[in-house]
Amino acid sequence: MKLARFRLADGAVRLGRVDGDHVVDLTGVAGIGSSLREILPDLAALRPAIEAADGASHTLADVVLEAPIDAPQKYLGIGMNYAEHAQEAAAAGIPIPSSQLWFNKQVSCIVGPHDDIVKPRISDQLDYEIELGVVIGRAAKNVSRDDARSFIAGYLVANDVSVRDWLQQRSPTFTLGKSFDTHGPIGPWLTTDDEIADPLDLRMTLTVNGEVRQDWRTDDMIYDIYDQIAYLSQVFTLLPGDILATGTPAGIGAPTQNWLKPGDVVRAEIEGLGALENHIVIEP
Repeated sequence: MKLARFRLADGAVRLGRVDGDHVVDLTGVAGIGSSLREILPDLAALRPAIEAADGASHTLADVVLEAPIDAPQKYLGIGMNYAEHAQEAAAAGIPIPSSQLWFNKQVSCIVGPHDDIVKPRISDQLDYEIELGVVIGRAAKNVSRDDARSFIAGYLVANDVSVRDWLQQRSPTFTLGKSFDTHGPIGPWLTTDDEIADPLDLRMTLTVNGEVRQDWRTDDMIYDIYDQIAYLSQVFTLLPGDILATGTPAGIGAPTQNWLKPGDVVRAEIEGLGALENHIVIEP
């Protein structure tokens, strides 16, 4: 299934099932409200009602898609998890880690798949990073690699927008440079795990104004998504709706200082999951 949160012209936010170029309103089905995060633990039980729902249908062009996961407790990203990208980072003075390198993106950075990305006035070093987003479906603690997939609700496209000077020079951790407002576009919807045969073999492509900047496959991760869940869950409990941004491939703007500018259009697309398309605007 593909599940989306969408806003109608009157401002009401609904939860819906995406069918082609339409979204079917699920609000009220089996007690479902407008929160996808809240129903993730019960998704298997709700699936028959969701699939059978025949509520109001809207074309995607007539609604505004919101971030599919509302108010996750955690949004975590792993750094330098594709080999060639790790070399890019090393060339910029960031040492290649000997283990998984995790950072926090403040959840206040999250925006929808077509919302604007705001370039801050305090930096010109605005960069993009396409990533496979993994959404946790049930509480996960001390999970083995072999069991990790059973804790995944589904997948989405993420753009781990980064402000490079604040990431590398203004703080000893990555969090500030990763957490500016609007620097967490996700979506366009949650594609449930059963729809993706192998999440470790998906093509991911990012373009800026139609120019291809990143074009890679998820099979090139150094630590794959099951390694990541096993590693993190040793430390803390991953909760339903938590988002893991699982690494970006080579092609970021930093090595050539090919920064994003107001007026640019960034499109991030992953095979089978859909696409984000965001305009860059200047901070008011």
